[in-house]
Amino acid sequence: MRARALAARKRKAYRAPTNGKGPSLQQSDRAGLLFALAGFCTLSLGDAIVKGMAGEWPAPAMAATRYVVGTALLALMLARSEGLPALALPRDGLQWLRGIAISSSAVGMFLAVWIMPLAEATTIAFTQPMITAVLAMIFLGERARPSTWLATLAAFVGVFIVLRPSFDTAGWGVLFPLMGATGMAVAIIANRAVHGRASILTMQYYMSVTAMIALILATATGHASGVESFAMHWPHWSVVARCAFIGLSATLAQWLIYMGTAKAGAGTIAPMTYGQLLMAVALGWTFFGDAPDAVAMLGAAIIVGAGLYLWWAARRREVRG
Repeated sequence: MRARALAARKRKAYRAPTNGKGPSLQQSDRAGLLFALAGFCTLSLGDAIVKGMAGEWPAPAMAATRYVVGTALLALMLARSEGLPALALPRDGLQWLRGIAISSSAVGMFLAVWIMPLAEATTIAFTQPMITAVLAMIFLGERARPSTWLATLAAFVGVFIVLRPSFDTAGWGVLFPLMGATGMAVAIIANRAVHGRASILTMQYYMSVTAMIALILATATGHASGVESFAMHWPHWSVVARCAFIGLSATLAQWLIYMGTAKAGAGTIAPMTYGQLLMAVALGWTFFGDAPDAVAMLGAAIIVGAGLYLWWAARRREVRG
């Protein structure tokens, strides 16, 4: 009797969704936000390792090695789960766009953390939520709202403030984190566009294998260009080992970000990148002595504030709607 009463109370407390579409939006949002936060924070670990390898190997080669390792791991998992035919390259152009976008983001951030303090490079990369919101309006048909444009304008004001102390030493290279941010934004939008076309594991494999191919081609092109910093050579074994570790951690991070996008939507998870800033500041200060100055902190506060305002405006619309 006691067991039946307990079961009855559980049934009463639980209310199944009535729309036939699974968990409520609120539950899905919470899960998506946590997935995305974990993914973006994990990326900071890889960025710190990359910064410690500045100049030891060309950036495209490091990024390619990272994706070779990640692709091999995903291929083993996918073959075991869905069979060898699942390892075929995707034919969908959007899948290739995902890979090219994420590979561009990786190279941009590799170069950025080499020439700039880790926290400043990461701060500028935090324009990604605003770029994502603008791209969502253009390509996903999301409504153009004043809050989006206001947040985007404020974010780029913050970028210019952060760039001022860095531009004299790094030159136009300070734009590399914007390249990383744009690539990540395009990847998030493409993730949303292709959601549901294959299993989650297959989608992650598609992104990794297409990024690997793009980066191998970029490495070969850089070597053929004759530019000394892109010339290939056999590195110390520790460089390869660190790239392999970055590959494993980045694969985990991208899976978490993809899950966040799928569960909560591109615009909803965008502010979760700010957990990455805290991680980047801590790692840069601890291991590289890169204590952020007052000007950089002001710019970072404006960028973070713009992203949080964008998130708050979206939440407010949901409550009203």
